[in-house]
Amino acid sequence: MTDLVAKTSTDQRLVEILRPVIEGMGYELVRLRLMGGNTPTLQIMAEKPEGGIEVDDLAAINTAVGAVLDVEDPIDENYTLEVSSPGIDRPLTRLKDFDTWDGYVAKLETAELIDGRKRFKGVLAGTEGDEVLIEIEEAGETVTIGLTFDLIADAKLVLTDELITETLRQRKHAGEIDETQFDEVQTDDGSEED
Repeated sequence: MTDLVAKTSTDQRLVEILRPVIEGMGYELVRLRLMGGNTPTLQIMAEKPEGGIEVDDLAAINTAVGAVLDVEDPIDENYTLEVSSPGIDRPLTRLKDFDTWDGYVAKLETAELIDGRKRFKGVLAGTEGDEVLIEIEEAGETVTIGLTFDLIADAKLVLTDELITETLRQRKHAGEIDETQFDEVQTDDGSEED
């Protein structure tokens, strides 16, 4: 079973070079894409195994990956390196992502037509073996279908109020958000409001 971390053969080659570096630093590679343009961009998304990532972590990954790319030199032309977090409406690239985000709305696109369609939007219902389960609306009813992971070409979470609330809850629980900074607001006249 493959994952959706890399799409093209060039991306897969870069993953082979960079995944050990990123994992060796204690992070997980979520997605890697070499995107064209006047100056191509190598986009790397990474996070901690428990989710989330800090700016200092991204800077450390950028430095380590940059050094390896300088030595290995796998990209012929000049390019821009961009290391980022997956974001709230993150791509789902590994089978485990579909269990992690069970209960949240996602958009999935398959490589082949399945029952006459390639695009599915619904609530994730985890996994069963190598199938991703998703609850979709069909003829006015909610049905759960299974899509073989290897047939999924693209998948990402949909930005919803529930997703934002859960992401903020996780960040607060991890100590990334300090609510005390919002307790008192300084007004223009120097007085404080709660």
